[in-house]
Amino acid sequence: MRLGQTSIIHFASRFSSSVLGFVATVFIGRILGSNGLGTYYLVLSMIAWLGILTKMGVPGAITKRISEGESQSTYAIAGVSISAILFVAVAICVILFRESVNSYIGYPAAEFVVLLLFVNLAQSLVNAVLKGQSLVHVSGIFNPIRTGTRSIVQISTLFMGLGLVGLFAGYAIGYALVAVLGTWIVVQNFGRITLPRRSHFQSIISYAKFSWIGSLRSRAFNWVDVSILGFFVSSSLVGIYTAAWNVAVFLILFGGSLSQTLFPEMSSLSADEDREAVADLFETALAFAGLILIPGLVGGTILGERLLRVYGEEFSRGAVVLSVLIVATLIQGYQRQFTNTLNAIDRPDLSFRVNTVFIIGNVVLNLSIIPRFGVVGAATATAASVAVSLGMAYAVLSSLITFSIPVGEIAKQWIAAAIMGLFVYTGVWLESTYSIVGLNIVVVFALVGLGAAVYFTTLLTISSRFRKTIVDNLPVQISLFGEDLRD
Repeated sequence: MRLGQTSIIHFASRFSSSVLGFVATVFIGRILGSNGLGTYYLVLSMIAWLGILTKMGVPGAITKRISEGESQSTYAIAGVSISAILFVAVAICVILFRESVNSYIGYPAAEFVVLLLFVNLAQSLVNAVLKGQSLVHVSGIFNPIRTGTRSIVQISTLFMGLGLVGLFAGYAIGYALVAVLGTWIVVQNFGRITLPRRSHFQSIISYAKFSWIGSLRSRAFNWVDVSILGFFVSSSLVGIYTAAWNVAVFLILFGGSLSQTLFPEMSSLSADEDREAVADLFETALAFAGLILIPGLVGGTILGERLLRVYGEEFSRGAVVLSVLIVATLIQGYQRQFTNTLNAIDRPDLSFRVNTVFIIGNVVLNLSIIPRFGVVGAATATAASVAVSLGMAYAVLSSLITFSIPVGEIAKQWIAAAIMGLFVYTGVWLESTYSIVGLNIVVVFALVGLGAAVYFTTLLTISSRFRKTIVDNLPVQISLFGEDLRD
């Protein structure tokens, strides 16, 4: 029950954060247009790639070693020290090659890149320690604080006419705030603080040398397409693509919260050599990884054009891209559970191989398809490459632990999503035919609300496992459909 409540808290926090980020992105799109939005996201893509060089798997190694319960502050200091050295080296390179950086972005942003890279790294390291201390829900709560602060500053500065400078300032302030707050919390949770010895640095590096590929895989999933698009299409098309991506990101939040919550528990069980319990947690993760993604795919396909029109009329051209990106996030939602489990049982070397296959496939496919098919090709390349890596992850993990795929539970989610789709499609047809409301954003939110209500009501009716999970994680004992499920 505790794990379920932690996942829900973490998801609710990330969802709130994404809503705030969505609102800010809508303002950016409407005030600066697709060109301004595209430039901003090219900067963020550069932060994402350079961030890999400043982290090199160290945050994942910090989480793993701290979750094992020994020398927590020592491992934290060792990991932060390694990342600090890497950051200085990367920052010097950015300044030395500022002209190339500015030329790629199309805006003099090299100094901003260094600033944003620093606050991003600080926040990542703090989050890594919190997760290792099993404070995933706390790190989750920081998400809306960070994004809310960032969004308020960005929207305010846009109205003040500061443009992209205001966007960078908002990003820096939001990340810096949660880094400071998080540092205070993690220090309070250390029993005592001790300096690391050589063995602690070696332990961090021995795990990080494999786990860094996980960060690279995450960045590849989020940013390879955007980065390569920057070479082949206009900033306007990059802006349309990233708007579609921002909608798709909503749907992967729950799976991410689930994996982050379960990782320290799996890691602890693995340290105790309890593989059966690890397999049980993994099957639970698979059962609920598509809980939001499956109905999201159905609803996003039906409402794609209307959803993107919220950003502005020019963004509605990305409806097909949105559908393909949601397929990619659905596959990614399941793949993440496999690699998360491999890392938790201390096999980052195998996770490394799986993620390497994805990264190489993603880069090759994007470079091959984008020049001919543009933004649709970018989305398709991402979906195809993550599908290949999912197949490999299944083969690798099944050779280590015995588990079963909860096909029945996943099928019930598809059935509930199909019923939801009928209601949403009917609503779209009625509004289009009779112009009942007229205002697009009102129609979108009304249909999304209707779809969510139909989906969860249907799933509660047909899935006893879902009903039991809901009841077990409520603060008070209740009965659903005549069943007392708490016992």
